Amino acid sequence: MTLTERDTVLASTDPEIARLIGAEEDRQRDKIRLIPSENYVSKAVLEATGSVLTNKYSEGYAGKRYYEGNQLIDEVETLAVERAKALFGVDHANVQPYSGSPANLAVYFAFAQPGDTVMGMALPMGGHLTHGAAPTLSGRWMNAVQYGVRRDTGRIDFDEVRDIAKQNRPKIIFCGGTAIPRTIDFPAFAEIAKEVDALLVADIAHIAGLIAGGAHPSPVGYAPVISTTTHKSLRGPRGAMLMSDEAHSEPLDKAVFPGLQGGPHDHTTAAIAVALKEAATEDFKTYARQIVANAKALAEGLLARGFDLVSGGTDNHLILIDLTNKEITGKKAAKALDRAGIELNYNTVPFDPRKPFSPSGIRLGTPAITSRGMKETEMSHIARFMDEAVEAAKRKDDDAIDAIFGEVKELTSAFQAPGLS
Repeated sequence: MTLTERDTVLASTDPEIARLIGAEEDRQRDKIRLIPSENYVSKAVLEATGSVLTNKYSEGYAGKRYYEGNQLIDEVETLAVERAKALFGVDHANVQPYSGSPANLAVYFAFAQPGDTVMGMALPMGGHLTHGAAPTLSGRWMNAVQYGVRRDTGRIDFDEVRDIAKQNRPKIIFCGGTAIPRTIDFPAFAEIAKEVDALLVADIAHIAGLIAGGAHPSPVGYAPVISTTTHKSLRGPRGAMLMSDEAHSEPLDKAVFPGLQGGPHDHTTAAIAVALKEAATEDFKTYARQIVANAKALAEGLLARGFDLVSGGTDNHLILIDLTNKEITGKKAAKALDRAGIELNYNTVPFDPRKPFSPSGIRLGTPAITSRGMKETEMSHIARFMDEAVEAAKRKDDDAIDAIFGEVKELTSAFQAPGLS
């Protein structure tokens, strides 16, 4: 059945949902999508995600299922596992976690007990909710201690990390996060983890594609356990993987199933396998390097227009901006930029005096626009669009913002979005 035929069936069965999906496709085609955790998947990944594999139940692992009829599912999952192991150079991979947060919870379940001390980057400093943030399960059930960044540089202070680790002796140390614009120093974290006999876990959800493409150092050999989503810069479906050395493989597998989950989502597993195959190509390596080149070019353009970038720039795909000097909140800027056709998110910045729902910053990244084929030249246009939209928002000039959207659509029309008809 072709894509057009599927669309016709959906439109006939549920025209309201078909209309909304069509409108979302238009939105993704027309806008400059800068949310660093979003991307465009290929048609091949979309087809696998929407396949008949969604009809199957397959609790267990390949060769050890609790339902019959999984001979082909075993092959699909084995392909995904072997491709992950080859791409990242790991001993073991589990491709069943439903998403990044459940994957990180599986790590706690495998290697800690409620009340144990765990350590991660504080959420306001760039960490993830599951690294011990107070409102989450990891913050409530564990004794979570947090590290941050230096006020003067916006970068991790490893002397502080070491002091906190020595004082608290955590069982697990997480490195990685959701708003870190600089290279993660895995060797430095590994040294500290060894000093306090802690398990180092690298959360590479944001940078997995960069690591796979050789555009960011790998945690393999430094972190015995690695957690990642399969979307974001890896350009796969919404899912996750846990990878490890052989010594930590069995507890991880038991934590995922039966510890936290029942049957895996086999259609997602197939799409992960497809994305991993795509990520093993030379084209993907070129793509990963271009993500970083684009982020650096965009950062330079924004700096030239007076934007205050946390840590002064970026080494990867992500840019974090403190808008205090622009005299506009992150939320107001994000809303105005969205109306101007530039999609990003408002975000807390380190030492932010404002509340999280109306913070001082915005967060943006280049994976999706790089997937469309945009390069450094387009980054200069985007920096100008952003500057003009922020200034228009401060003037409450809706006409100017709408005019910027017209320029945005002219730019995006020249770059095909992968996976879209």
